[in-house]
Amino acid sequence: MEKLKLAVLGCGFWSKFQIGAWSELADIELIAVYNRTRSKAEKIAEYFNVPHIYDDAEELFRKEKPDFADIITDVDTHAKFVKMAVKHGVRHIICQKPMAPDFETAKDIVDTCIKAGARLYIHENYRWQAPVRRFKQILDSGVIGKTFKARVSFLSGYPVFDNQPFLRELDHFILTDMGSHILDVTRFLFGECKELWCETRAINKGIKGEDLAVVLMNMRSGIPVYAEMSYASVVEHDAFSTVHILAEGEKGSVYLGPGFEIRTTTRDKTVSETVTFPSYQWADPDYIVNHESGIHINTNILEAIKGTGKAENTGEDNLETVRLIWACYKSAETGRKIMIEEFK
Repeated sequence: MEKLKLAVLGCGFWSKFQIGAWSELADIELIAVYNRTRSKAEKIAEYFNVPHIYDDAEELFRKEKPDFADIITDVDTHAKFVKMAVKHGVRHIICQKPMAPDFETAKDIVDTCIKAGARLYIHENYRWQAPVRRFKQILDSGVIGKTFKARVSFLSGYPVFDNQPFLRELDHFILTDMGSHILDVTRFLFGECKELWCETRAINKGIKGEDLAVVLMNMRSGIPVYAEMSYASVVEHDAFSTVHILAEGEKGSVYLGPGFEIRTTTRDKTVSETVTFPSYQWADPDYIVNHESGIHINTNILEAIKGTGKAENTGEDNLETVRLIWACYKSAETGRKIMIEEFK
């Protein structure tokens, strides 16, 4: 079978891990990379032995005619490059999370692809982390019975503002950054949200946006879920690049905690298991839970492109995660509970 031709737009920090995940799949060929700063594209192309390098994305699409494209650029450029790919007849387009800088732009991106008959996928990888998938399996097994409440936590003191000073200037930060992950994981595990209340804070000094958010959601299933995210936390077990999750049910509870340990407790006993990972040359072992997840989401998307499976992370599905992000901002701004079906 002939390999599908892939083009990647964006050769910044995350591209090494995203392309690395693609390199583990046998049915694709990365034929070209683009970056506005050509030297970055050259560096990535050399590392992964990519034959064609561009600093003009229009030229890439005209000359290479890829079967699908992966957009790994800054969020403000996502709409531009998705529309460019559509214009050049690309029928399968992957876009890095967050999909867009605001809800209206996200809706426009999704509508553009639907009208053109193109399939849009969002690279929202946290639900594909191996511990999260295993957590879902345990929930679905019924061992803890019907879930009646849950908590999803990201608490970190990682110096994001020191490493990436531009983050200090963003009007919106943690909900668009980590909220994409946390709220999507919540949807994956516990279904769709009916209503939410949110409060935000800026704890670190000198930042424009928020680095703390707490969200209380009532899910359509009736489960209350508390989600918390912070880049200001000094805690014993820093959760940078992963999440901690607790679900309580009628027969017991299951907890994903530090060290990728999952503890399932019933009235009889507690069973502990630890999720482990292979190693990859391109992945950072300190963040393997995040980097390895790219292989799983890419596999799922590739199956959808080939017509052998169904993608979880479609544009339409991710739009519901984006809706929650901006409903959170509306709640934090107004102090009101937001009904999700009314948030258009």
